[in-house]
Amino acid sequence: MIRVAIIGDGYAAADLVRILSIHEEVELVAITSVDNVGQSISEIYPSLTGLVDITLQETDLGKIKLQAEAAFLALPHGLSVPIVAELAESGIKCVDLGADFRLKDVGTYKKHYHLEHERPDLLAEAVYGIPEIYRDQIKGARVIANPGCFPTGAILGLAPLLRAGLISTRGIIVDSKSGVSGAGRGLSRNTHFCEVNEGFKAYGVGTHRHAPEIEQELSVAAGGKVAITFTPHLVPMSRGILTTAYAELTPGSAPEKIRAALEDSYRDERFVKVLPAGTYPQTRWVYGSNYVHIGVHVNPDDGRVIVISAIDNLTKGAAGQAVQNFNLLFGLSESEALKNPGIYP
Repeated sequence: MIRVAIIGDGYAAADLVRILSIHEEVELVAITSVDNVGQSISEIYPSLTGLVDITLQETDLGKIKLQAEAAFLALPHGLSVPIVAELAESGIKCVDLGADFRLKDVGTYKKHYHLEHERPDLLAEAVYGIPEIYRDQIKGARVIANPGCFPTGAILGLAPLLRAGLISTRGIIVDSKSGVSGAGRGLSRNTHFCEVNEGFKAYGVGTHRHAPEIEQELSVAAGGKVAITFTPHLVPMSRGILTTAYAELTPGSAPEKIRAALEDSYRDERFVKVLPAGTYPQTRWVYGSNYVHIGVHVNPDDGRVIVISAIDNLTKGAAGQAVQNFNLLFGLSESEALKNPGIYP
């Protein structure tokens, strides 16, 4: 059994506990907290009653280094760097669900997170954790930068098309709608029931921190700079992200090659499903699962490409993908504890 610690007790951490509770190769030895120390995780999340009743403890790295072989960090940005540095240098594999190791350029990190990165050496070493793209690098890593939820759906939908040179690197629009759990468990006026119920709004317009993360990875896929227009929206549901991306065919690219590129890229992937022609994903189809559903439409008259993806923001967009990365790190079946389909209806 692999001894695992979870640092943090928010929604992503709770989803980690849910998934790891059925993982055949994991012993969950510690969960840390700031506000709920001394309480059982099942007191905070009653759905875990009788399944996981670990008492939440303070983040004592000396203790964790004695207890664990791997750590998942589910913390706000800016808090993971010193923790990952100490744990990784003690031989503990780290999967960071926060933002501190995703952006490879320290200047970009400072611009969008308003912090100096304390360990640019670890930032350079960390592997961006989309297994469908970086599987081989993930297997040998010490530190995994688990992707953001919005970037996961956008990158998986667009990267194969950019890699094949089928769509233009200019004029890409990414329009995403997220459930409220994406804002985390902390109290905020913007996520109170009366603020979100029966409403639908854009936020972070032109400023959202996931935009440079998406651009970074799409630029890698394209082999050159990609700039996007990214607008997230908040919808009154608990979980899920629906992303609709718009792009233009490159001159000479045949419309039928778009679907072929997606199908070729994901034919052998357990968790990415390219839907039949004319079928477009819904968030409820992937609810509670680690799956990504992708639908595509190409207008042969004007060359407009529309790629639609659906994920569960807390699972494939956070905890599920983190466990997928963990499985690769330890040479386990990639789908261990992640095989369940979405809950429907």
